[in-house]
Amino acid sequence: MGNRKKQNEQSLSFHSTVALIGFFGGLIWSILGYLAFYFNFTRVGPALALMPWALGDWKNGWLGQLVGIGVIAVLSIAAAFLYRLVFAKINKTWPGLLFGLVLWLMVFGLFNPMFPGLKPLTQLDLNTIITNICLYLLYGLFIGYSVSYEYHERTEHEGEAIQS
Repeated sequence: MGNRKKQNEQSLSFHSTVALIGFFGGLIWSILGYLAFYFNFTRVGPALALMPWALGDWKNGWLGQLVGIGVIAVLSIAAAFLYRLVFAKINKTWPGLLFGLVLWLMVFGLFNPMFPGLKPLTQLDLNTIITNICLYLLYGLFIGYSVSYEYHERTEHEGEAIQS
């Protein structure tokens, strides 16, 4: 009975860790995305996350960018859990990079019509495309490697506890 309770506590703390990784990953990389937008490396800022839902011109200003950062941080929790379900057992860098690239393809390709302020991929300038691909790759790498590392650390310690 004690082992089961300890396992449940570790499971809950792992889920909390994944949620924190997702939140801070979204926060960090959307702030860096805002800086890239502010310094004109890209024409797409974090307020893109508000485009399908928010009405009004406020979302195009600094307040929209700030709220967009918060929305991305919260949505990123779901992305971290998705990564945990699909790739957590692979403790390498390539799944995180692949995850970031797939997210970029989904936002800028598949879901592009949902974002009224986002031009089609063929009409975006090269700086915007390259900057956003890099941001998404680094975001995916951050989420992926952090979640996988945490997963492997916990399974390694569980194995030591079982053997002793």
